[in-house]
Amino acid sequence: MNHTIMIVDDDIHIGNMLEETLRLEGYDVLRAYSGTETLMVLEKKKPDLLLLDLMLPGINGEDLLPKVKSIPTIIMSAKANTDGKVKLLMDGARDYVTKPFDVSELLARIVVQLRLEETKSSSSALEEGDSLNPSIIKAGNLTLDTDILTVTLKDTPISLTRTECAILEILMLNPGRPIGRNTILDRISDSTPDCTERSLKQHISNIRKKLQAVDGEDYIEAIYGIGFKLKS
Repeated sequence: MNHTIMIVDDDIHIGNMLEETLRLEGYDVLRAYSGTETLMVLEKKKPDLLLLDLMLPGINGEDLLPKVKSIPTIIMSAKANTDGKVKLLMDGARDYVTKPFDVSELLARIVVQLRLEETKSSSSALEEGDSLNPSIIKAGNLTLDTDILTVTLKDTPISLTRTECAILEILMLNPGRPIGRNTILDRISDSTPDCTERSLKQHISNIRKKLQAVDGEDYIEAIYGIGFKLKS
């Protein structure tokens, strides 16, 4: 299931740019142009993350924030006052980006917040036998052990490189959901900094070949213009 991100900004041009970028990264998008409209939308659907501008008509961002504490929220604002940022973070915001911002940086911050939420969900959903071993990740017939860099498919163990393991981990944590190339590169940048967009394609190809060698099935699908997904 795709993650849903809600953009709350009365600047149509910024909102349109963000919506297009997020959809290209494989996210579903909700829009609201005021604090009041935001609350109306949230009565019908709860997104996985909010991108919240502060200067809104009606209920402004500062007043809206306490009402949406249950949703991870990244503040987007031209206000650069440090005390103001600290207060917003203390009031429940997860992160803060100053306008104008770099889109790639915002995407990385989104990934970090969603990853934190996924980690919480994954931890609570682990089977009792795996509760003491968070390095074990399961998706369909695949079981990945990130400690020993091995994926098991239908009782057949397959050795992976560290980069292949990092890439497959992201896909297995999001089965059936397209993951953008830049998102993958951002999320593995700490553990595998040498991976580039060009080499990413080769690493994906290597993983597909290793899995196909077991039962002939293709478990990873390339999504044109977006990235890759693990078939669910």
